[in-house]
Amino acid sequence: MSIIIERFKKIQSNVEEQKPKKKINIVAVSKTFSLDHIMPLIDFGHTHFGENKVQEAVAKWREIKKSKKINLHMVGKLQTNKAKNAIDIFEYIHSLDNQKLADILSKTQVEKNKFLKYFIQVNIGDENQKSGIPISELDSFFDYCKKELNLEIIGLMIIPPVNDDPKKYFKLASELNSSLAFGELSMGMSADFIEAIHFNSTFIRIGSLIFGNRF
Repeated sequence: MSIIIERFKKIQSNVEEQKPKKKINIVAVSKTFSLDHIMPLIDFGHTHFGENKVQEAVAKWREIKKSKKINLHMVGKLQTNKAKNAIDIFEYIHSLDNQKLADILSKTQVEKNKFLKYFIQVNIGDENQKSGIPISELDSFFDYCKKELNLEIIGLMIIPPVNDDPKKYFKLASELNSSLAFGELSMGMSADFIEAIHFNSTFIRIGSLIFGNRF
């Protein structure tokens, strides 16, 4: 058995041990890894993969998506000038973080007749260097995306501050998610996905624990 499959099955087992209330979707973050490296997991039947650059995603996945059922997740910062190509290749956007981007995505998905699922990225730690909607603007931004643009917003996405206890941010994100009656929540990565599940995350974004360290 491939080492990648062994690692993946261990994560599945760790997830099941938490006895989550809802289905947990493991997004295997495959950014920077070649298709050859990822292929064992595709052949194993896994369908959720994450990328953080549109160009890399198109080059890597365009052909294989013609023959395999793949749900591709944009988990990195999405530049507005790459939004049109993002609609073509992705099924989920986890990093919806400003009105201009929302406007372009809404217009483009109608033009292309391909409708994606979106997470609003929240700047949960109010960090200057990080993208995301400030908590104080979240209600109005969601209202705009839903009522004006008719985007299918399914939940929030957060990245907790580094070198701080993630649990308080997971708790806050879970409360915000519930207040907006979202069914999904994207939070938790290789180092903290167990804690994220305890705070109702349904999409965990796992890279190095599956594919190994990036070089």
